[in-house]
Amino acid sequence: MIKAILVFNNHGKPRLIKFFQYYSEETQQNIIRETFQLVSKRDDSVCNFLEGGSLIGGSDFKLIYRHYATLYFVFCVDSSESELGILDLIQVFVETLDKCFENVCELDLIFHVDKVQYILSEIVMGGMVLETNMNEIVTQIEAQNKLEKQEVSIN
Repeated sequence: MIKAILVFNNHGKPRLIKFFQYYSEETQQNIIRETFQLVSKRDDSVCNFLEGGSLIGGSDFKLIYRHYATLYFVFCVDSSESELGILDLIQVFVETLDKCFENVCELDLIFHVDKVQYILSEIVMGGMVLETNMNEIVTQIEAQNKLEKQEVSIN
């Protein structure tokens, strides 16, 4: 099960945070800080899996991440999840963002938080993977965009 999805920039500033397990605000901030420290100090040529930090659950959990340009996409998962499956899921998420925003960048995550959250909720809900087919995800997002445009034209 996915416990958390964290996206932060090269300086550790969170750009997207989604926890699927309750943690207090202070604990969440500490998890983000610890995760950034664990992931950012690793070289890009090493494995993208590592043991979870002490705050997220230690050796029972894994941090699976990808580093794209200025952003780290980190999924905190328990031992029941496949590392390669989650890496593929990160790739699907990033490619979907790329299709929806045409060359996604950090600013898209900042200024379109609602759309990014919607895209994420099409892929993962409650810590469980819902959809991995990028075409299906994009179809649902386009349908949502169409509804939003209809609402605007009604008002």
